[in-house]
Amino acid sequence: MDKSFEPRPIESKWYARWEASGDFRPSGAGEPYCILLPPPNVTGTLHMGHAFQQTVMDMLIRYHRMRGFDTLWQVGTDHAGIATQKIVENQLAADGRSRHDLGREPFVERVWQWKEESGSTITNQMRRLGVAADWSRERFTMDEGLSAAVRKVFVEWYRAGLIYRGNRLVNWDPALGTAVSDLEVNNVERDGHLWSIRYPVAGSDESIVVATTRPETMLGDVAVAVHPEDERYAHLVGKAIALPLTGREIPVVADDYVEREFGTGAVKITPAHDFNDYALGQRHGLAPLNIFTLDARVNENAPAKYQGLERYEARKAVLADLETAGLLVETRPHKLQVPVSQRSDAVIEPMLTDQWFIDLTTDVQADGRPGGRKAITGPALEAVRSGEIKFVPENWSTTYTQWLENIQDWCISRQLWWGHRIPAWYDEAGNIFVGEDEADARAHATTAPVGALRQDDDVLDTWFSSALWPFSTLGWPLDGPVKNERGEVVADWSHDQLFLPSAVLVTGFDIIFFWVARMVMATKYFTGRVPFREVYINAIVRDAEGQKMSKSKGNTLDPLDLIDGIELEPLVAKSTRSLLIPQVREKVEKRVRKDYPQGIPAIGTDALRFTFAALASYSRTINFDIKRAEGYKAFCNKLWNAARFVLLNVGNGESGIGNRATPATEAERWILTRLKQTLAEVEQHFATYRFDLLAQSLYEFVWNEYCDWFLELSKPALNGEDAEAAASTRHTLLVVLEAVLRALHPVVPFITEEIWQSVAPQLGVAGESVFARPYPKADDFAADEAARAEIEWFKGVLSGVRRIRAEMNIAPGKTIPLRLADGEASDRARAAKFAAQIAFLARTEAPQWIEPGAEEPAAAAAVVGSLRVLIPLAGLIDLGAEQARLAKEIGRIEGEIRKCEAKLGNAKFVANAPAEVVEQERQRIVDWGTQLGALKEQARKLGG
Repeated sequence: MDKSFEPRPIESKWYARWEASGDFRPSGAGEPYCILLPPPNVTGTLHMGHAFQQTVMDMLIRYHRMRGFDTLWQVGTDHAGIATQKIVENQLAADGRSRHDLGREPFVERVWQWKEESGSTITNQMRRLGVAADWSRERFTMDEGLSAAVRKVFVEWYRAGLIYRGNRLVNWDPALGTAVSDLEVNNVERDGHLWSIRYPVAGSDESIVVATTRPETMLGDVAVAVHPEDERYAHLVGKAIALPLTGREIPVVADDYVEREFGTGAVKITPAHDFNDYALGQRHGLAPLNIFTLDARVNENAPAKYQGLERYEARKAVLADLETAGLLVETRPHKLQVPVSQRSDAVIEPMLTDQWFIDLTTDVQADGRPGGRKAITGPALEAVRSGEIKFVPENWSTTYTQWLENIQDWCISRQLWWGHRIPAWYDEAGNIFVGEDEADARAHATTAPVGALRQDDDVLDTWFSSALWPFSTLGWPLDGPVKNERGEVVADWSHDQLFLPSAVLVTGFDIIFFWVARMVMATKYFTGRVPFREVYINAIVRDAEGQKMSKSKGNTLDPLDLIDGIELEPLVAKSTRSLLIPQVREKVEKRVRKDYPQGIPAIGTDALRFTFAALASYSRTINFDIKRAEGYKAFCNKLWNAARFVLLNVGNGESGIGNRATPATEAERWILTRLKQTLAEVEQHFATYRFDLLAQSLYEFVWNEYCDWFLELSKPALNGEDAEAAASTRHTLLVVLEAVLRALHPVVPFITEEIWQSVAPQLGVAGESVFARPYPKADDFAADEAARAEIEWFKGVLSGVRRIRAEMNIAPGKTIPLRLADGEASDRARAAKFAAQIAFLARTEAPQWIEPGAEEPAAAAAVVGSLRVLIPLAGLIDLGAEQARLAKEIGRIEGEIRKCEAKLGNAKFVANAPAEVVEQERQRIVDWGTQLGALKEQARKLGG
């Protein structure tokens, strides 16, 4: 092994070997265990959320592979309809052209060309993260196999009466010219205004004042609504309002939707341009009036003077005319939540358009066939309610069920060219014919088409194909093998359905609605199975201060910059590259220079992964601090140096794995006992997805117990004259290290593989990779509680002496006297047994006992149980310093006692915690009390 740990060459070497050797493919043996990668956009690059989520998935895959499961990590990418089309359209715009200049088919060919050239960026970055994914089975949502699944699902749902075409209100992006999903809309707070407008009551001197943030939409008002119990307006309900500027009259209606305490208690109703107004209009039979074109200009339904105006130009004109007419009552500043398109930054316009929908709200279809909620959402709800699918943490199941219980029909059409084109055709009379192709549509036609057929121009929502991911990636609905463009088999439903349901879905809470629920709906409907047994909702990664990461704040981190490191100036340039507003660019540059004055140091993949594991609690968000990542780089260095120490001290393969059945020393039996306990904890933490506790258990064992304590405790045996003890200790050093490398491998795969390659031959362990070795189990190792108690006592004495040395600033190499007082008979026996080791490791003279009643020297003290460990002060330290140290230690122990008492005083803790945990807290109070009494007595003797 090299003298120092250098991550980069190790990472590049081992990942290439793992992938080339087929280590990531299903083994074909053992119980199936599958994880589905949430398919990242083909346009995307690896960000912190991806890196965190994929680290979790990779830990689970490597762990279960090593446990003998037949593992499949099914990966692939999403065609990302809007984002991908926008990239290629921007490229064309740079040449002064549009997609319409090319035409549909050449444009789609151009997108495919871009995908082949640039679409693998994120998957190559995933390799840098070390993901054990089966790249030979990588899928793409637009490949032929998945496209066949999309067509079949659409056709079957349509023929079952579950898909229909209708004129409904949708989120409309006027810049892109398409409907978008709720997930593609950000509600952004902006400064705006609230305008109060007087609406005259027709044939009367009365009027109603309404307030609005969008005065231009009044041109499409169809009613004014008041609360049914609002006495101020009760006499006006049913009367007509003269809608200003339009020459139209509209009714006053009463509806519980109106908040009578808010504003004037009267609201304008524009069903064609507001979702709440649309619902109210449906309840009252109010026909919506659309006043905008698809590019957000005023159309022919408004008065002529406003027609053709862009919506914000129309706003100015409407306000000016209201002012002139004396109808503008008030204008005041108002904070707005504005819906903005993620893709174009355009303000979303609710728009009535003809779209395709999946019926998720009707229990029974009009012709009596079962459909809607009963057919699709019912089984999806029952899957979670019955426990067939479990959420981790469990509280997210409530989010899931509440959404499904209040679900609306799903708009599945998009006005794009890139995507799965809707398999529907129209004849010259406007009749619709649906089929997997035109021939199939004609074959299933109930009436003869009139003239030629024209295919629908729209494509399906990206989430439609993603909803089929759990089974379409496995080859459904094709009977035979699915091959990619290179002729390689990527799926075969006849065989691969053994991976359905998958074991666990790892995803964020923000797509429970848009992806998780839809996968359950589609998979249950078409296969009768759930798509996954568990859903682990991972936290959202924020910066060290808990702020959401965003480019405009300058607090985003690139995982590869953390892995490889980046100097300050390139980091500044990278962080500000896409920022167009000078003030924002200046603010971001200032923050980056403040937060990373030396740039970002390289920490390597393993340290980044360990950081993510250590942060992966059940919290909704986690704060990523680069300093913590640097701490786990130190952990990797510690492991590397410990392995070098072991290899330098074990000789050249002289310890075979089978020739040391019984450890010769108590230190060996202690470390094996602690290893057994740690592995039991790790198994439990994997089962409950508590990766933070898993990382903590492994960290504590490796850093504190193996690297710090056992390596130290091994030195007396390694340097002593007992050949049997030395040989046995060498063997145990290797056995525990090899097991630790296997235990750590799912978390830190690269460093463990590199070290294992040097350790395994020393033990005669066969195999090409640590990944191919079985995961260590607690049952593989014997426990020796007596040895554990002995060594814990020994550690307590050594720690006490070392703490006194450190706090009293005694030179580490100086041999000092050691006195022991009080204690039990067992303390005397242990002191005698470990006398040589104590003197060797603590740099003390041989310990001497102070008998009861004998005069004690002024001494610094530590307490182990009822035993006092004394270092005489004469010639070493001053009395005042020791009194101060004792006071500090007494305060610390009193604080520990208060913590225990607070827990035991909490009725909920006592009632819900395991009995052994409660008893442990009670015993801790007893132990701390014993130590506190001894320390106070020592302070009294020193006059403190």
